Amino acid sequence: PSGMFSLWSWLPGLTWGWALLDALLQGLVGACAVSVLCSLLKVYLYIQCLNDPEGQAEKEAMRAQRRVLEPLHVLVLTGLLALVGSRVAALVVLEFSLRAVSTLLSLSKGSHSTQLYLQCQYSLGCGVSCGLSFLLEGAPHGTCNLALAAGLAGLLACGARRLARHVCTLYELHSPAQYCGVCILLLSTGHRIPRLLRRALAITFTVADLAAVALINRDFLSTGEAVRFWTPLTICYTLLIVYMQEEPQQSSGRRPVFQTVLVRMGGLFILLLTVGHWVDIFHILVSLLGELWCLFHARVLLEACWRQVRW
Repeated sequence: PSGMFSLWSWLPGLTWGWALLDALLQGLVGACAVSVLCSLLKVYLYIQCLNDPEGQAEKEAMRAQRRVLEPLHVLVLTGLLALVGSRVAALVVLEFSLRAVSTLLSLSKGSHSTQLYLQCQYSLGCGVSCGLSFLLEGAPHGTCNLALAAGLAGLLACGARRLARHVCTLYELHSPAQYCGVCILLLSTGHRIPRLLRRALAITFTVADLAAVALINRDFLSTGEAVRFWTPLTICYTLLIVYMQEEPQQSSGRRPVFQTVLVRMGGLFILLLTVGHWVDIFHILVSLLGELWCLFHARVLLEACWRQVRW
């Protein structure tokens, strides 16, 4: 009996440990997805800068980025995504999806959509985390599935990182000679990278939006509670979208991008002060750090996007 009592006393700790491991694995998959996105955008923007005489400064800045920064970015982002709760992650995903649809409907194709891809980094990580949390909820081998997903995501991230490093180091030498298969492929199809990313992100956020709605609704015991939450949320998102549309569409620079992050997180912060839980406030602060960290990491790529606006 004493041994059985000791075993049962360990179960809550084991359950908490497995939950922490699942959160870390979900965060790792989301961080790897962000890494793949940044690497492919780096390849595309480097080729664009190489073809423009005035983009040499951004090209050299991308080439000069240290290799250790990418693993550090993945590590920090994994920790931030693991800390964010499912409710706040779902709200971040829904907010960005509505903003992205509104922006893409009002803008033509071009550099603006590329800049939007860079702004969706943290939202993409939250979307992948939400999707995995919803799809694997109650699965008998959920942790094993997450470990497998993390391994595959890590391989994709490493492959995309090697491709970006190869392009920044050897593309300028290989593309005129045309004896490198990778560089020849990019020379003919590199302009299609934004279209590929647009389709991949559309699928990812569609799944993430469905998962986000389901994760939010599971906390409500009645229809009245759901209405009391979704009504101010809809008003908040509508005001945010109106604010984004009123901003000058041709503006470029660091200030508008970081100001947008503060406005978005501030709106969600005020919303959750009224209809959320106290732990959601902490998760909003973590999300703010995640957004700023992703933008800080992609500052060189953002400079290249702003350069495209002036082309």
